[in-house]
Amino acid sequence: MIDRALIGKVFPAYSVEAEKGRLRFFAKVIGETDPIFVDEDAAQAAGYRSLPLPPTFLFAMELDRPDPMAWFREVGFDLARLLHGEQSFNYYLPACAGDTLTFVSRISDIYDKKNGALEFVIKETRVADPAGNHIADLRSVFVQRNP
Repeated sequence: MIDRALIGKVFPAYSVEAEKGRLRFFAKVIGETDPIFVDEDAAQAAGYRSLPLPPTFLFAMELDRPDPMAWFREVGFDLARLLHGEQSFNYYLPACAGDTLTFVSRISDIYDKKNGALEFVIKETRVADPAGNHIADLRSVFVQRNP
């Protein structure tokens, strides 16, 4: 069983810069056709400072933490029995290429279903810019199948 005492645990903050080349590559990989995601002139004409982050790019940036698997180990997940069950995003302000964003994650809930056969861990991440402006919230649901 995953330790319910981990509810409320906050993981160390880390910061990542949104790099233009990576944004363009990501947009291409997800099949984004809007030119604002690959052409800086189009982005600026649309009112952005630079290329805006594609809608789900923050999830990729979240994996840029110094040791992306550390929190999995700390929770005690068995990776062979782990599923990424859900991902959601709430956006408050746009972020663009060149922005350095800070991510702070916490475990907001842990619960089980089916008499403990499935354990759910909810991780919420707040994203802010260097001025502390609230850019977005990410919510991830992980499901561990137990024997």
